[in-house]
Amino acid sequence: MCTCPLTRRGLLAGSTGVVTTAAVARFEPAAAGQSRSETFTGTFTGVGTPDWHYLPVEVPRGVREIEVSYTYEKTDTGLGFSANVIDIGIFDPSGHDLGAASGFRGWSGGARDRFRISRRRATPGYLAGPITPGTWHVVLGPFAVVPPGVDYEVTVTLHFGRQPKRFRPKPAPRRVKGSGPGWYRGDCHLHTVHSDGRHTQRSLLALAREAGLDFIGSTEHNTSSAQLTWGRHVPDDFLVIPGEEVTTRAGHWLALGLPAGTWIDWRFRPQDDELAMFTERVRGVGGLAVTAHPFSPGPGSTWGFDPTYADMDLVEIWNGPWTLDDQTAVAAWHAMLVAGRYVPVMGNSDSHHEGQTVGLPQTVVRAASLSTNAVVRGLRGGHAWIAESSAVDLELEATLGGRTATCGEALGAGPTDLVDVRLAVSGAPGCIAQVIGPVAPLAGALTDAAGAAEVTVQVPAGPAPFVRAEVRRMDGEPVLNPLAGVPGLAMVALTNPVFLGARPGTVR
Repeated sequence: MCTCPLTRRGLLAGSTGVVTTAAVARFEPAAAGQSRSETFTGTFTGVGTPDWHYLPVEVPRGVREIEVSYTYEKTDTGLGFSANVIDIGIFDPSGHDLGAASGFRGWSGGARDRFRISRRRATPGYLAGPITPGTWHVVLGPFAVVPPGVDYEVTVTLHFGRQPKRFRPKPAPRRVKGSGPGWYRGDCHLHTVHSDGRHTQRSLLALAREAGLDFIGSTEHNTSSAQLTWGRHVPDDFLVIPGEEVTTRAGHWLALGLPAGTWIDWRFRPQDDELAMFTERVRGVGGLAVTAHPFSPGPGSTWGFDPTYADMDLVEIWNGPWTLDDQTAVAAWHAMLVAGRYVPVMGNSDSHHEGQTVGLPQTVVRAASLSTNAVVRGLRGGHAWIAESSAVDLELEATLGGRTATCGEALGAGPTDLVDVRLAVSGAPGCIAQVIGPVAPLAGALTDAAGAAEVTVQVPAGPAPFVRAEVRRMDGEPVLNPLAGVPGLAMVALTNPVFLGARPGTVR
């Protein structure tokens, strides 16, 4: 056990909502085969508690493996979430300042109570690599801490000996060979055991296949570890897009299309004015920044940054089974469209386990090939629509003369032109399909017994600068529980708009 004295540094921590009995864990070198443990104990008081608290660990030479375990008592609020939660991760001596990607060695949030790191292997969520001598930092993330606070105990164990052979990453290929232009189905918000999910990478791929998907996005919370191993599991005809769910304390966002191994920091709030720096970093490596579940009612999940999604490329407007927060997201997005501001939309399942259906919903994107770069370009351009399953198919197009435009495109009609708009739907029995303009639905039809409908309407481009489509379920009883559904018609499919005149500029 650590017998480190309560130093001035430890005493100062108490003035920032942390009381700790150890400031630094120091280890003496030991012979190969031996282990040494030191323990931090402390309390987050719930008054002035910082978002992140760092426990310095002095690692000597000759360490083969680092093991960390911790305990604390979270509080069940009875409201579907816990209070007094403490997340955990670790940085190596390369640094732990904001954006210090070279020092990041892993994060498991509140999903695990222990982890191990060596040169050859690491607990999922953590990065294998050299155990470099110097000052490592265990990072604690107290969340929703309420007085009188929560006690913690963190034990660091160093195992001494010769370091094993190095880890060899095997990321997924960035392109499916032989693929060409088409509409491809994907789910880009998914979790495995590399963060807080219960899917393995292999089991998740099997579920994605069953859902009729062509690609998935790997978006573990705040870690890049899964990106380095997808190549061991993915078949040749399937695409895995590397990414991360950047889980800040004021909203979540997806970094999609990253080069494998790229890590994006999450340790900032809106008042820190750092979001743009990290979204630009994502775009700089060819990726997308997507606001996730912006109206989710969970603590820390609701989007607390710019409500017009400034600095973002897309917004995840539909997350999992259709609920009130999704309806709210659609209404807010539509109001932005009416105001002349456009950010493309997508939908994802956010599946963590088999009880959350992979591909509900899914995004259908037009891409030049089944490749990370092409899918990213299609999503960025809004050339996509959202469906509850692969059984649903949809076409929305606007034509004028010899010109045709579909999702995310601009037709270039003049203000006095009448544009022919056509919506075709299949695989959606018991539904109403509607073409929607800025003010109200412009036309609609009920699907037949086979689930098909076709809607045609002439639209004046002047008063209706855009059209979009929705398909909603008419059968069944409306669900009134706001956590399980909405007091209205559940969504079955939803498109990005077609602009009848010019496409407006994006928010950024």
